[in-house]
Amino acid sequence: MQQSLIRQWLPPLVSGTLFGAGLALGGMTNPARVRGFLDIFGDWDPTLAFVMGGAVIVMAIAWQFPHRMKHPVFAEKFSIPDRTDLTPKLIGGAALFGIGWGIAGLCPGPGVAALVIEPVSAAIFIVAMLAGMLIVRFTEKDA
Repeated sequence: MQQSLIRQWLPPLVSGTLFGAGLALGGMTNPARVRGFLDIFGDWDPTLAFVMGGAVIVMAIAWQFPHRMKHPVFAEKFSIPDRTDLTPKLIGGAALFGIGWGIAGLCPGPGVAALVIEPVSAAIFIVAMLAGMLIVRFTEKDA
């Protein structure tokens, strides 16, 4: 029983901690840096392009593994998206995500990581994000 709990909770705990540390080290928890990156017609700050580039390289390598494995280490099967996943709801959500990211300078991952660095301003973002999630939960039929 205890072994099964470790197998269930350890991978997300380790990967989430590593993800949060990477976001913090990469400067993605600093809203001013994020806004500077998004301001391509003003005083553009390209440093986050290197963070994103590093993520793309890691993902390009990781994308090669599902084809060589029978099943994931911690799951029964792979869950790989395809073109049928591109729905108007997904595209609208992505647009809202981008607008919110541009306004707040934070998105969910860096927002949670920023709770350690700047708890008050990050908490305002997290509360607003959770309120939006609750609104969607209560207003959508299939949520």
